[in-house]
Amino acid sequence: MKQLLKICGMKDPEQILQIQKEFTPDFMGFIFYPKSPRYVGENPEIPDFSGTNTMKVGVFVKESIESILRKVEACKLDYVQLHSDESASYVSELKKRNIKTIKVFRVDEEFDFETVSEFEGLADYFLFDAKVSSYGGEGKAFDWKILENYKGKTPWLLSGGLNISNIAEIEKYSFNSKIGIDINSGFEVSPGVKDIEKLKKLKDNVLL
Repeated sequence: MKQLLKICGMKDPEQILQIQKEFTPDFMGFIFYPKSPRYVGENPEIPDFSGTNTMKVGVFVKESIESILRKVEACKLDYVQLHSDESASYVSELKKRNIKTIKVFRVDEEFDFETVSEFEGLADYFLFDAKVSSYGGEGKAFDWKILENYKGKTPWLLSGGLNISNIAEIEKYSFNSKIGIDINSGFEVSPGVKDIEKLKKLKDNVLL
């Protein structure tokens, strides 16, 4: 089955348009977290993807629901990615406002999948990322075999340390409900600027 592709951490409007046209990712992520080196800014210039198959995803960390709603409207976001410790009731509130969500879980060897179950039926997608000291962007992979323990029904994407050297290894595992990958720092020349040649190799030789 064709895997969905999410390219995250985009900043430059010209490259955003180039990548959307050339690689047609299913999702493109824009980080609204001021402490991130890929922060899009207070009033970002995000191109219109109307008429394409690419969904715009806003990535948020510890943001109020009111602030998220304002940015969804202003930037015409299709999805909201929640990258901190939001509760199920928080996600439920967004669902009541017809906001589609991607709930992130940061995984290490001690990860308890019971923490995921309460979000089943609330989030549209899950995203499993490496547990690090910050909220993403460190390019660290984790032991993907852990995710074979996920038995839920919510479709999910794999993130954390994916690069052109290790991404084909994903096929070694027997994952339940995995529908795609989320790439970021492993395909960059600098924060927020993607490496076009690496993206071409990904498109030509790997999972897409």
